[in-house]
Amino acid sequence: MRSFAFKRAADPSDAVKSHGGAAGSRFIAGGTNLLDLMKEGVDQATALIDISRLSLSVVKAMPNGGVSIGGLAKNADTANHPLIRQGFPLLTQAILAGASPQIRNMATNGGNLLQRTRCPYFYDLATGCNKREPGTGCSAKIGLNRNHAILGWSDACIATHPSDMCVALAALDAVVKVRGLDGKERTIKFVDFHRLPETMPEKDNTLKHGELITSIDLARSPFFNNSYYLKVRERSSYAFALVSVAAALEVAGNGSINQARIALGGVAHKPWRAFEAESYLTGKQPTKEAFKKAAEIATREARPHRDNTFKITLAQRVIVRALDNAGRGGVA
Repeated sequence: MRSFAFKRAADPSDAVKSHGGAAGSRFIAGGTNLLDLMKEGVDQATALIDISRLSLSVVKAMPNGGVSIGGLAKNADTANHPLIRQGFPLLTQAILAGASPQIRNMATNGGNLLQRTRCPYFYDLATGCNKREPGTGCSAKIGLNRNHAILGWSDACIATHPSDMCVALAALDAVVKVRGLDGKERTIKFVDFHRLPETMPEKDNTLKHGELITSIDLARSPFFNNSYYLKVRERSSYAFALVSVAAALEVAGNGSINQARIALGGVAHKPWRAFEAESYLTGKQPTKEAFKKAAEIATREARPHRDNTFKITLAQRVIVRALDNAGRGGVA
């Protein structure tokens, strides 16, 4: 690991001022991903601003029945908070499906949003990777690409976003609040927070360099009775998703679907919202036939690679099962 400067921020304003937007500056809290990247030489940070002691770790109710989740709240504390368990069980399920208990106890919510891909070529300095070093190519396209994207990828990058928490936040229409270098706050719709690779895969999100995530806000959810997070992976714990689905339904009194939410993980450079499939389900009865059609719609634009054609069928089956479980009250 290279040497770096270190400063502990006194408050959010001091944090963004200390960062200053410098190319080598990074915020650090839990450090569960950033430190690994620095040790491997993937991230060349020259200055770390410690924000771990800032007062941004509160999970609190909002007047409209929603909840505001501090950017520095730990993943484990968020998942187990009564407001989240009772009002947003989909988010609890997704967080607990990710990483290990030890990492969830250390990792922060803001850090979860900012974690980098787990593509092995991104971590291997001996291979070309446009995300790590623009212009060097995408080794995954001709290499082992079993775990890579089938939706939204570009010729520059076929990596996937690794987060489970973010898939649920995408389904729940979260909003991210950030503080900029000018001291002002702005909000970003969660579906717009992460980017598809296009020609700039090195840029994972729409944050301006030096902006600090202060909170993640959720409006009151109509889906708490009918939601489910399903993750399929190579082993039962501490593994990233081959495919995951956050499914949520609002069911009317006559049994039809008022609105649906379907977000996928493990298939794209960002958590993938299946908007057309959601629209199709509106007004339908929550049957497996309707869910199968929605799954076909959600994956019809998929473009697999040599080793991951199976992900199309797998994604369809996971969507159907997640929706079916959600329709039955979130019971597996």
